[in-house]
Amino acid sequence: MSIAVTTWSLEQTSPSDLRPASAPEGDVRVVRAEVPSPEFSRFLYASVGGDIRWTDRLGMTYAEWEKWLDRPGVETWVAYDRGTPAGYVELAAQDGGDVEIVYFGLIPAFRGRRIGGHLLSYGVARAWDLAERWPGLPATSRVWLHTCSKDGPHAMDNYLRRGFRLFATKVEEEDEVATPGPWPGALG
Repeated sequence: MSIAVTTWSLEQTSPSDLRPASAPEGDVRVVRAEVPSPEFSRFLYASVGGDIRWTDRLGMTYAEWEKWLDRPGVETWVAYDRGTPAGYVELAAQDGGDVEIVYFGLIPAFRGRRIGGHLLSYGVARAWDLAERWPGLPATSRVWLHTCSKDGPHAMDNYLRRGFRLFATKVEEEDEVATPGPWPGALG
């Protein structure tokens, strides 16, 4: 069985485009995972995307994860709520000063707590100053991402409220894929 999936591509072309969300109440911190860890990155990916059909990385080997995470300009920023991972944003430098927000989201138990807007704001700010942490990379000239109709119901609104503008839309048929949550049987 196939489903129609709409993908929207959004961008910011200046740091002044960012409209930050206010920080949530409580002990919420955003910290860079500075040591590339395939185990931790796969945990974040599966935990955030397990219920919204993120499947493209599930078949990656340890070596493939390691190679991706070890690239210059790839960063993972993790939101912690009272010491527990709540979500993450993954950045990747690209040619010509572009920085892609490759993945962004919250673990289901942390959604609806005003952490997402704060984490996205923080991640976008880190995309704009990425070259400061990676000598040899060009200054960021554009931050972009894509979201789709499979993502959470508040994703697009969060991106627009943070100052992103739509620059492309496409609709494609995809095979329906059942996702197990963070591990098989987690959603059952």
